[in-house]
Amino acid sequence: MSTEDKFRNKSEEVAGKAKEGLGRVTDDESLEAEGRADQSKSHMKQAGEKVKDAAGKVKDAFKD
Repeated sequence: MSTEDKFRNKSEEVAGKAKEGLGRVTDDESLEAEGRADQSKSHMKQAGEKVKDAAGKVKDAFKD
């Protein structure tokens, strides 16, 4: 996973947490749910990147 991807995914996660918190404070259930959805999307992207990294490592192991 590139550093840029890590940063982008983490930024999306942090923004989602902020959005969820703001929704909770303002009693805006829609905003709170949107924040949780943003966090979930970010976590899925991070998991996908980790799978790609692992697959690359396996591929490299067979090159030797």
